[in-house]
Amino acid sequence: MTAYLLRRLTIAIATLLVASLVVFSILEILPGDPARIMLGMNASADTLEALRTEMGLDRPVVARYLSWLGGMATGDFGRSLTYSSSVTDLVLERLAVSLPLAAIALALSTAIAIPVGVFAASRRGHAADTLSMGAAQVGVAVPNFWFALLLVYVFAVGLRLVPAGGFPGWGETWASHFEALKALVLPAVSLALPQAAILARVTRSAMVEVMGEDYIRTARAKGLPRRVVLWRHALRNALIPVLTIMGLQFAFLLAGTIIIENVFYLPGLGRLIFQAISQRDLIVVEGVVMLLVASVILINLLVDICYAAVDPRLRTGR
Repeated sequence: MTAYLLRRLTIAIATLLVASLVVFSILEILPGDPARIMLGMNASADTLEALRTEMGLDRPVVARYLSWLGGMATGDFGRSLTYSSSVTDLVLERLAVSLPLAAIALALSTAIAIPVGVFAASRRGHAADTLSMGAAQVGVAVPNFWFALLLVYVFAVGLRLVPAGGFPGWGETWASHFEALKALVLPAVSLALPQAAILARVTRSAMVEVMGEDYIRTARAKGLPRRVVLWRHALRNALIPVLTIMGLQFAFLLAGTIIIENVFYLPGLGRLIFQAISQRDLIVVEGVVMLLVASVILINLLVDICYAAVDPRLRTGR
């Protein structure tokens, strides 16, 4: 188990270093002068030179990369010139929206997808299986932003049950927490249903494969109840591909919600990246993208640890 974890940790660190080099290189080769874009075309040469010096653009590329990498290693992601705030503070402020949104969406998608996938696999070839997977295919095909607009029209405009957009903040009272959760309901549902459709199809495929194994037939021959065979024996052994998709989905929900956050006017990480790119605030873009990359790598590492917990063969090196 220790050798397995050390091997995965080494791969994660190496991946993070390669990703930092790729992110820095891509932003370096982008056309245009960030200082001129931020100050405008009418800025004087002295002002442009002062801003380039403040941003470190007058230093060699290798020195800037090493300085940026060293700063991230110590938790210093730089300071945004657009927002006049540190990147760390900006990220922590936006995570208060994006992290609960991603967690709620993942919980909803999991609660929907796994029962549907198990149900469809247990009735393979029947009408219930066809209807379940047909609905899942529709969920995969429908764009989440269109579904978000439909939810706004029905539940916010028509029924007036939840707000159509914006985020009031978490506040300090239970009432303010409740209002904040209400503001995240529609975005979470619009993110969760397409992801649930994907996860249900993966769960169904993994369960169908597992249901044909000898140990499942043995469990049935012993007279175990169908529910026990499905949930205790088959599902546990089908969880590895399901965990993989869940880990990737959480990373996507945390980093890839730009469209949904703009539809609902949520001040999350996705909207921060969109604004930073439009304002050419490279310090914010580099810092936030690397934090998201690190979160994806960390989530994949946690998924690998879950693999070892689910599959004993990984703990013994087989």
